Amino acid sequence: MAKKPTLDFETTLKELEEIVNRLETGDLPLEEALNEFETAVKLVQQGQERLQKAEQRIQILLQKNEHADLTDYP
Repeated sequence: MAKKPTLDFETTLKELEEIVNRLETGDLPLEEALNEFETAVKLVQQGQERLQKAEQRIQILLQKNEHADLTDYP
């Protein structure tokens, strides 16, 4: 089975919101609701991984520029 391509962070959030909206209606059959929940858990994991990577990049950039002078922009 082919792995689903990783979505960008914004698309992941949008899909999560859509799933939450569908689940909150309470109209889904149990099996479909479970499938939606499983998809949501995977999307949350992807989102967390992306946030962690972004945080690491920010920390690296800040460490590299730790002693750089900050200048005001007019």
